[in-house]
Amino acid sequence: MFTEKDLNQFKNKGISQEKVIEQINKFKSGFPFMQLSAAATKEYGLKALNEEEEKKYLDEFESNFDGNQVIKFVPASGAASRMFKHLFEFAEKYQINEEGKALFEKDKGFNSVFYFFEHIQEFAFYEDLKTVLTQNRLNLEEEIEKENYGVILEYLLQDKGLGYAALPKGLLKFHHYDDANRFAIEEHLVEAAVYGKNKDGIAALHFTVSPEHQTKFEKTIAQVKDKYEQDYDVQFDIKFSQQKPSTDTISVTPENEPFREEDDSILFRPGGHGALIENLNEIDADIVYVKNIDNIVPDRLKSTTFKYKKLIGSYLRSLQEKVFDYLCDLEDGNLSQEELNEMYEFMATELFIEVPNYMKAMDIMEQMDWLFEQFNRPIRVCGMVKNEGEPGGGPFVTLDEEGKKSLQIVESSQIDFTQKDQADIVKRATHFNPVDLVCGIKDFRGDKFDLTEFIDEKTGFISLKSKNGKDLKAQELPGLWNGAMANWITIFMEVPILTFNPVKTVNDLLRDQHQ
Repeated sequence: MFTEKDLNQFKNKGISQEKVIEQINKFKSGFPFMQLSAAATKEYGLKALNEEEEKKYLDEFESNFDGNQVIKFVPASGAASRMFKHLFEFAEKYQINEEGKALFEKDKGFNSVFYFFEHIQEFAFYEDLKTVLTQNRLNLEEEIEKENYGVILEYLLQDKGLGYAALPKGLLKFHHYDDANRFAIEEHLVEAAVYGKNKDGIAALHFTVSPEHQTKFEKTIAQVKDKYEQDYDVQFDIKFSQQKPSTDTISVTPENEPFREEDDSILFRPGGHGALIENLNEIDADIVYVKNIDNIVPDRLKSTTFKYKKLIGSYLRSLQEKVFDYLCDLEDGNLSQEELNEMYEFMATELFIEVPNYMKAMDIMEQMDWLFEQFNRPIRVCGMVKNEGEPGGGPFVTLDEEGKKSLQIVESSQIDFTQKDQADIVKRATHFNPVDLVCGIKDFRGDKFDLTEFIDEKTGFISLKSKNGKDLKAQELPGLWNGAMANWITIFMEVPILTFNPVKTVNDLLRDQHQ
């Protein structure tokens, strides 16, 4: 199947021939659907703190994090082009009538192009757009008055102007402030300064970026970093990484043969955000917060974000301390059945890990080995928001091939909706996943886990694409917060909807939460 040129291509990417063959076989066999047992709800599988518990964990936040290295991990490599999809479509069919007025689409709803232009002055990038038009001897207000929208979009989206369509979301102006309007990435600096600062006054952040954008990220941060360090009495430790070429996946034809470019090289594509488990695996920290680049709010709304970031972090540490105590006891040995029963109770009620009926009848050493294996894993607490019709995956109780239950974040693409029982479970779901995670990635001895050992390789998925007019099949790795963390200890905790404010289209920046 492969030529010498192919093998050299694999070598240059750092991908083994065996790995490529494995990926091709997955195209042939497909990925199985997840088997849902139930939706994770407050009745089972999802923790909702009461006021007393909230106060307790907030009060304990400082002490729980004392001496722990905390990092805020932000996937930031995706281009913002999809934010402007409706503007591109409008620009392609843009027409004016005999009076020189723009022919608008009939839709004047919130997500329409009409709404975009009606409220263009409310965007944080408006002044930048105005400046770049002035530099090209154009007046933005006049162009708006003349409904010369094609020109305006050219200077917003294309390289001749702001070039927003080719930039990542982190480098777009998101929010208005009296002193200066902020890039999305700036809001993450502010967040880290509040809940990620250690006792030495250092706040660490790690951004995953694409190679072509890293210099721009570094330049932008260099321009604003000093201001926030002064305002928040903090010193930032900021690092970048890029998705590894070795995590790319092969593309195939509809017949499952390697898809070849015109120069006969094989087409590889990025493996999706699941590839970032490799980047996360190289971070040396005790606690890692994971949050998407576009899920941010202005300062006036940040207090809720700060509160729940501290809550899920403090709750993680309290669980981790208990788990670590149990692991130390199990390592020392000489435990009674009563002591093991206490561990079983904690495991079932606090960690939602199912204890097999036969386990307590096993030899005590076998019980200890099983408990040790169950406890000695990375831990994550995942904030979950009440379902109000927003898209995205959700928290479910799932069954593996052996019938073992576990808590998993499951995407809709992983669910077989043709099966009535599965579709009914989804209908009963009460919460969805806003990607609000805090992760404990070291073991009870203080050593880093190898996170690649906890991936469920069966949870990738296949999508249909095309290139140069030819159909192809692409493969994505198990998602970062789905299959890549499938074998972690997982806790779901309810957080308010105000903590979830993503920007999927540019018009989302006109919502109250971003103004």
